[in-house]
Amino acid sequence: MPKNKQNNNKSKVIIPIAVIALLFLGIGVGMSYFKKNLYTVMKVPDFELTDQNNKKITNKDMLGKVYLVEFFFSKCPTICPVMNTNMKAIQNQINDPDFGIISISIDPENDTPEALKEHAKRIGATSPNWHFLTGDRTYIGNIADKFNIYVGDQEDEGESLNHSGMIALVDQEGNIRCRYNKDNMPILYYSGLNYDDPEGKTPKLNGKYHPDREILIEDIKKLLN
Repeated sequence: MPKNKQNNNKSKVIIPIAVIALLFLGIGVGMSYFKKNLYTVMKVPDFELTDQNNKKITNKDMLGKVYLVEFFFSKCPTICPVMNTNMKAIQNQINDPDFGIISISIDPENDTPEALKEHAKRIGATSPNWHFLTGDRTYIGNIADKFNIYVGDQEDEGESLNHSGMIALVDQEGNIRCRYNKDNMPILYYSGLNYDDPEGKTPKLNGKYHPDREILIEDIKKLLN
């Protein structure tokens, strides 16, 4: 066979192999990107509320820190103790001066700064950056709406103290961030609940699994680094 014909045949084989190799490399890089990088959901909404030490806390005060935002109330008998326990576990594991937690009460009538101070002590909130916030209920409802985290309508007696168990993760620049799921779609928010299964499909108050707590710890560390 003439030499140039042989070279042409070799090229025909090499080019498809190179294309396939590049394709797999691209897929691998893409998967690595989604695993290592966090999606930017939006800027954190502005807020100004009073914490358990009677100090005004705003979103600007939290700039430079990685922090979590949740909505709760201290007399909640169902999901709030679970969320508080998971927050405390994250607080203890991270243990970093550049990490904080914002817990906004949806029951400000009962959750005065003094009541929130007692609650913080009771659940073991030791970080100076864990702020339990209270203020005007209408204002708090509007903040929850801006976060896109569900809080019940205060005008509806049966709904006013209902709320979501979702948690927002905020970076040092004041952006809400999240990881991608296995389908490479942003999850937007993390769950503060416990589950009956390790995949986090069946919520259960006394469930022994808390998959989002584990991934939150990973993602907080990514942002702190």
